[in-house]
Amino acid sequence: MTRIGIIIGSTRPGRHGDRVASWVRDLAAEHAGDAAEFELVDLKDYALPLLDEPVPAAMAPGRQPHTRRWAERIGPLDAFIVVTPEYNTAPPAALTNAIDYLYEEWGGKPVGYVGCGIFGAVMAVQKLRAQAGPLRMADIGPQVALSLREDFVAFTDFRPQDLHVAQVQELVDELLAWARALGPLRAAPRAAA
Repeated sequence: MTRIGIIIGSTRPGRHGDRVASWVRDLAAEHAGDAAEFELVDLKDYALPLLDEPVPAAMAPGRQPHTRRWAERIGPLDAFIVVTPEYNTAPPAALTNAIDYLYEEWGGKPVGYVGCGIFGAVMAVQKLRAQAGPLRMADIGPQVALSLREDFVAFTDFRPQDLHVAQVQELVDELLAWARALGPLRAAPRAAA
């Protein structure tokens, strides 16, 4: 079975990502049925300090206990949905930091995005898309852009518009197709960086 991690990309108090990620997980699981298992991955649970590995992840696996714990969580997953807000036109620093901790664990896996912000976090997602390629991730096209004005009452109470259900389903369908297609790449041994 395909295992898809739904990464909650913010650790900020008062964040919306946990509610959005749970909504995505429930919709995705209902839509995919037995084809996939969807798991929440909350960055808050890992408390990763600002990158403290002396060697870049592309050159060698991390040695810190928190890095190994993070790698053990991400490594077995086959694909990702990243739920991200937008802070000053960028993804949260905690999310970028968590991505930078690993290299091998991301490669050969597709990634899709659910953004939430005033304009759906499209600029934050654009920056994440640029980061995906060098990590050898397959950045898929469908994106769900949730607006704080239209999908949240008074900017806090999450009430997504009905049109987003079909967008999540499209994202899941494409993510599963890519995960199946990239399966042989994930299974093949890789040369040392």
